[in-house]
Amino acid sequence: MADTHFRQPMLVGAGTDGVERILVVTAHPDDVDFGAAGSVAVWTHAGVEVAYCIATDGDAGGSDRSVSRTEMAVVRREEQREAARVVGVSDVTFLGFPDGRLTPGLDLRQAIAGVIRRFRPDRVVAQSPERNWSRIYASHPDHLAAGEAAICAVYPDARNPFAFPALLEEGLEPHSVPELWVMTTERADRVVDATEFFDLKLAALRSHRSQVGDGEHLGELLRTWMSGTALAAGLPEGRLAEAFHVVDTE
Repeated sequence: MADTHFRQPMLVGAGTDGVERILVVTAHPDDVDFGAAGSVAVWTHAGVEVAYCIATDGDAGGSDRSVSRTEMAVVRREEQREAARVVGVSDVTFLGFPDGRLTPGLDLRQAIAGVIRRFRPDRVVAQSPERNWSRIYASHPDHLAAGEAAICAVYPDARNPFAFPALLEEGLEPHSVPELWVMTTERADRVVDATEFFDLKLAALRSHRSQVGDGEHLGELLRTWMSGTALAAGLPEGRLAEAFHVVDTE
């Protein structure tokens, strides 16, 4: 999601030089598509391998009470896989934590660290662990928890051989992630111009039919968000962008 209340000047660029693998960690199915699917499409079309790590199955989502929560989890997993394929992603890991009750505890940190050690990314993209008071929807408690746990997994968990010995027993050697990109934050200092891939972002989001219905409202909503982000970064009118806060972790 976009935010035009940024605190500092922003660099424009996809950041693909020297980057071979990017892991995106979010709380729910559809979070990555709202926050970063345009950028993901930019990265995959540049030849970067992108994988997703989704902490929950989204079983508390939707508004149809006739659908069992078990069934909803199955539906949302498939919707996320479909959305991922739209933007060139085939590696999607679901950690299976309960939707609506996510906490940044050691179990979640270990699970994310395990995915990092398996995929060995050059960059992790995560949700912000800081509450956004100007746009509360970005600050679902699960989002905050997933962001905090992902950042702890990047540093120090995934790189520390003495953290979570069970991971070593599984053959998952430590891995240091060089940089972290944080979504949905007022601290953004980097934008990715995703104008040419807007249709793919929109199609990815419309894959989440259990959450957005026919998705007719999404085009105008996304253009408003992304054009505001682009203008805030100094891009010409008509461009569409997504924003991140880049953290050097080395």
